[in-house]
Amino acid sequence: MEISSELSESGEDFDWVAGGTDLLPNYKWHINVKRNVISLSSISELTKLSGNHIGSMVRIHKLASDQSTHPVLAKAAKSIASVLIRRSGTVGGNICLDTRCFWINQSETWRESIDWCHKCDCGTEADCRVIPNQNTLCVATYQADLAPVLLCLDAEIHLASPRGNRSMPLNDFFQLDGMTRNVLKEGEMVTHVTIPDGSEDWCGDYQKLSQRDSWDFPEAGVAVLWKCGQDGRPADLRVATTGLESVPSLHIEQSENALSDWNGEDSVDELAESIRKAVKPVQNTWFSPPYRRKMVKVLTKRACRDLVVS
Repeated sequence: MEISSELSESGEDFDWVAGGTDLLPNYKWHINVKRNVISLSSISELTKLSGNHIGSMVRIHKLASDQSTHPVLAKAAKSIASVLIRRSGTVGGNICLDTRCFWINQSETWRESIDWCHKCDCGTEADCRVIPNQNTLCVATYQADLAPVLLCLDAEIHLASPRGNRSMPLNDFFQLDGMTRNVLKEGEMVTHVTIPDGSEDWCGDYQKLSQRDSWDFPEAGVAVLWKCGQDGRPADLRVATTGLESVPSLHIEQSENALSDWNGEDSVDELAESIRKAVKPVQNTWFSPPYRRKMVKVLTKRACRDLVVS
């Protein structure tokens, strides 16, 4: 924090770097052009991992393989990128993943050749390339895998800066804008995530759509978690999605409606259709918005297979 305070006082901008698997390519492509980077690798407190506490510097590979990790969270972690990326990438980095759009995640030469976009306008005040004639909102897509499972587990995120510490539900951490992305203030960083006691009572699954089984970001991801009740009826139910908008979404209303009049497979069908209607993807990833919405329904039903069986 001392280094960040000195840089802030001198008017220098900076980034925190954890695993660097997302940040460093953005520097290479001049998407990010801050002059300073502060490494978090030597802060041992950030690597703590237990059933209820996940440090921001915990490697994705460690999260996926540790016995204390919730099974659905471990599955989501194992689905991220490749083994090499998982051994470098961190939990905090995945949660704070920069939003992506095929108009910006290219080389600077490519972007310059087609004109700039709202997110990286290089001072030109360029309009959004996805939604023309507006430069007030960025619709770049959030494509991280861990967030929807953590949202369903009612996780809380903890932040620190020279100004002090603060905590909030993970659902309050994200902001619906592809540029701001979250509520982190200048010089603030994620220290850890906590999961409430009783997370072992939640069963579920995480399903994702991507171009390839490894490496690629999710074009759509659906986490469904539930608590088993009596007579095959879930006692509680939560659904969250990623890869479809500028933030991950916890679909509270749709889950409550399905739970209020539960009728097995029919309720799963209705839940899947309501999630399909709720998401609003735009044309800024490789698969088309209609296809991604269609697959959200398919992924939701797949994630509910064990719920119907139980």
